[in-house]
Amino acid sequence: MTAIRVALSVFGRTSAQFHTRVRLLQDNQRLVASIFTHRLLSTHHISKNIELISQDNNVGTQSSNFQLNLPEGRPLLVILSWLLSKRKHIMKFANFYMEQGFDVVTVSISPWQLIWPVKGSRLVAADLLAFLEQNQNYRQVLLHGFSVGGYMWGETLDLIINNRQKYDPVIERIVGQIWDSAADISEISIGTPLAVFPNNAMLQGVMKKYLEYHLATFHKQATQYYIRSSQLFHTNLVHAPALFLVSKTDPVGALKCNQRVKDSWDSLGIETYMKIFETSPHVGHFHKHPKEYVTELYTFLDKLGLIRNEEKIRARM
Repeated sequence: MTAIRVALSVFGRTSAQFHTRVRLLQDNQRLVASIFTHRLLSTHHISKNIELISQDNNVGTQSSNFQLNLPEGRPLLVILSWLLSKRKHIMKFANFYMEQGFDVVTVSISPWQLIWPVKGSRLVAADLLAFLEQNQNYRQVLLHGFSVGGYMWGETLDLIINNRQKYDPVIERIVGQIWDSAADISEISIGTPLAVFPNNAMLQGVMKKYLEYHLATFHKQATQYYIRSSQLFHTNLVHAPALFLVSKTDPVGALKCNQRVKDSWDSLGIETYMKIFETSPHVGHFHKHPKEYVTELYTFLDKLGLIRNEEKIRARM
């Protein structure tokens, strides 16, 4: 118990640092929003954790928080971000898709929302599902998830399966899914410390011990939801074509775990593809292998008929 008390103490002391990082991210968001205005783009905060970046500079809300006044015909990309992702990194992916005519929704969760899903990640999943259900003008939806984004999508599937009549139309609009370094429940105690303390091995070890204690102690409040999410991710309700982007050297989004998911989806008749990078860090494939990564995206999007600007995408290859 001494180690656990130390872990809780260290984790508590880092909360102030985390909130400082959040404030800095929020400052960056305001700056980027200003830049977008000049580019005739607009941002709209759907919730604290969900943001829409639109090609339309006149996005307006209707009767609810989630329903927007948007023209039909534009595809939507949903980015399910990795833990503590930086906006400038997420925007590299958003810009790539916006060049192809997409609007982009980014979804993020904090470490606290991850470890307390009832008041955290499940509420974010509910907001995402409400947005997708209420904005049916987006007839084509593409998912691009990273790391813990796979868990987030599993939480969303749990809400869908509890009301199929209402949410099946959302599933039918999903035309493709891309999973970069998707992390399973078995890696939560490995990946979360690396995200929170990327440069401190000692604190990584302390947090790992706490998360192992957390998983063993808070089954009703947390662990049962991780297990359920993993089960639903493996038996995916979405049968749209899927691309997996993984690395042989990634301990968090491990190749063997992603291969199990792919095999499960193959057995369901889902059209799946997998790109295995020899050496690249967790969610670092695009940074280390940009041309290969873009080539994989181009090939996949072309299969889906989602290439709208061939010249721009080929300039990246």
